Amino acid sequence: MGAGQDPPGVWRLRSRGCWTEAAALLAERGGTDAGTALRRARLLIERCVFTAEGWAEAEDALRTAEALAATDAERGRAACERGQLAYVCTLLRVHDRADEARSALGRSAALLPPGTPDRALLDFRRGLITEHLAHDPAGARPAFRRAHARATALGDRLLCSYTWRHLAAIALRDGEIAEARHGFSESLRLREELGYLIGTPPALVSLAEVAPDPEAARLRAEASRLYRLLGGLPVWLADVLGGNAVSGDAIG
Repeated sequence: MGAGQDPPGVWRLRSRGCWTEAAALLAERGGTDAGTALRRARLLIERCVFTAEGWAEAEDALRTAEALAATDAERGRAACERGQLAYVCTLLRVHDRADEARSALGRSAALLPPGTPDRALLDFRRGLITEHLAHDPAGARPAFRRAHARATALGDRLLCSYTWRHLAAIALRDGEIAEARHGFSESLRLREELGYLIGTPPALVSLAEVAPDPEAARLRAEASRLYRLLGGLPVWLADVLGGNAVSGDAIG
């Protein structure tokens, strides 16, 4: 997931929500190289997360990555992306693919040995399924904590921005306001430092939920400004910025 895993040109486009253009930079090698194919699939799956569109192209890219995978590690990474695509498809109510998401992440766990760097992202995604498909936030917390510890050790600041965000959302549901505010603040800080513009509006909205006025109003105004700048992305913030109290913590 980390920004450092992307070539600079790909990251600049990805961070601004230009996934199609970023994927095009990988298209030539993506048809023959397993690692590039998987990176391209990840970009197009991320586009689905933020736009709720592009499912067929993401599916095609993922099938290519799966076909090129020749080692257990490559198959495990591809299975992790298969789980993510199925999870997002279920969460955004396009199709119910919850069983596929669980099966794919289970297959990924069997293929990726404990202690390998890929387990950080896998732990995070297993936490998502436990929290939002099994509706068990308490059960998800250990997976998020493992993911956070591993991402921190790896220096994966983008993944850390996600683990901070999801741990903070669980803390908020438990009424632990100070802990939630700390986590949301850290998530926003990391995204701003990385220049992850597309992920900044939801981070601002989440922090606004636990901030006092007038800070909360300032955060929401900045989220609205960036949301408009990005052409109405992420799409699931439309209702939030219109006044509903849902921040999209299950997604981005």
